[in-house]
Amino acid sequence: MVGLLKLKEDRPTPKAVYNWRVYTCAAIASFASCTIGYDSAFIGGTLALPSFTSEFDFGSMDKDDRALLQANIVSVYQAGAFFGSLFAYVTCHFLGRRKSLFVFSALFMLGAGLMLGANAARGLGLIIGGRVLAGFGVGGMSNIVPIYCSELAPPAVRGRIVGIYELGWQLGGLLGFWINYGVNTTMQPSHRQWLIPFAVQLIPGGLLAVGALWLRESPRWLFSKGRRDQAMANLVWIRQLPRDDVYIIEEVSYIDEDLERYQCEVGAGFWKPFAALRQRKVQWRFFLGGMLFLWQNGSGINAINYYSPTVFNSIGITGTDGALLTTGIFGLVKTVVTVGWLLYLIDQLGRCKLLMYGAVGGSLCMWFIGAYIKIADTANRPAGSPLDSGGIAAIFFFYLWTVFYTPSWNGTPWVLNSEMFDQNTRALGQASAAANNWFWNFIISRFTPQMFIKMGYGVYFFFASLMILSVIFTYFLIPETKAIPLEHIDRLFAVRPVRKANDVIMAELRLQDEEFRHAVEGVDLSEKKEKVEQKENV
Repeated sequence: MVGLLKLKEDRPTPKAVYNWRVYTCAAIASFASCTIGYDSAFIGGTLALPSFTSEFDFGSMDKDDRALLQANIVSVYQAGAFFGSLFAYVTCHFLGRRKSLFVFSALFMLGAGLMLGANAARGLGLIIGGRVLAGFGVGGMSNIVPIYCSELAPPAVRGRIVGIYELGWQLGGLLGFWINYGVNTTMQPSHRQWLIPFAVQLIPGGLLAVGALWLRESPRWLFSKGRRDQAMANLVWIRQLPRDDVYIIEEVSYIDEDLERYQCEVGAGFWKPFAALRQRKVQWRFFLGGMLFLWQNGSGINAINYYSPTVFNSIGITGTDGALLTTGIFGLVKTVVTVGWLLYLIDQLGRCKLLMYGAVGGSLCMWFIGAYIKIADTANRPAGSPLDSGGIAAIFFFYLWTVFYTPSWNGTPWVLNSEMFDQNTRALGQASAAANNWFWNFIISRFTPQMFIKMGYGVYFFFASLMILSVIFTYFLIPETKAIPLEHIDRLFAVRPVRKANDVIMAELRLQDEEFRHAVEGVDLSEKKEKVEQKENV
């Protein structure tokens, strides 16, 4: 068991580095992802509640008009998030990670509050406007939190620390699925019944705003701004090591070398990262980051999240209660599997293997589900008909798909994008990646109802095909980033072939560390320590 849990470290690391502070900072910041996960889970079920459809007169609309209105209510959130994720680059540059979280959490709370004012007399305007503003807030937070977590984390557990962001997403989703089931089964249809799920989203937003008072700013951001005293104080606080510890000296030297290299190649400043886009190597990483979210959304996850009752009805489950219960179990499975991904898989098995294994398994499940719907002709089955053995198997394969997808494409693209950019392009790169996520999320959420109407079982074959293509993409183009320090990511992306890059860089790091440790008793360490101290005194 010890061997299974042993971390792959870039250099000998004091146990104090893996302390409660780094985990707590990540957990507090990840209340942001709770808000995102909650929305993705609750909105589809709430739109299907009898009280909501009755209050806003969905019953008088024909099927196409109702599908269009539902798609608009869901997708304006993603549209707002797209622009919020881009604007977060501005706030991250000038305000830093911590203050930016305050700004975007406040915008989210304002938008969530606006939604509570909607009713039959006022119409859906407040819900749609509030969702745009709340989406802007969560878009910004989706940019900031993975960066913040990756910059705090020791390399050996960076996947785990950034993965807390994904765990928050799943916990929020779990709450959203079961809130809908709870209000549907325990309350009579009323204005209050559908208002409660909208109100609950204020809870994680409020917890983030309060918890952020305790957070410390990212030391790497402070170093990049020349605020070395505060940066050193925060780094020492997070690592729980003294300033003169070998590990701290070595980490600061890595950061300094990376900043000096980038100053020479590109230069610092708000517009400099845009100038860096002229470099092919930077363009390539922006392309890879965006494509990861194309494949993630191409798996079908957001079609399921936002329109879960529609998905389960297509398999043959009828009635609001049955669809919401099945959806709640789906959220529970995702959350349990995410814990395993967070504690073990992401930092042991690695990013690329997870993506490929998950895509292959998930694709096979989608092919089965689509074939069952085609053969059983579930769309023309009489209402209230019980599931046959094939339908039960389809439900099983749906949950099996969840087991394959959750520890692979659900959170791993966020981890990779938080790692693959250097210090000066990290905020812009994450803004691009998050914007890509919300763009493809918008496309899926906007057109899923129409896809189910026009394509039927073909929707599942469509997603299955995209998952197979993602395996080819990952194998040939994505290097394994597991355990690589952020300051050595540029070198990682320069190694060919891609599938061997991690082993090459880890071998180089071990050699460098041996030389560094050998110099501990000699003048080399004194010179490196003196160089760090000189920078602090400037």
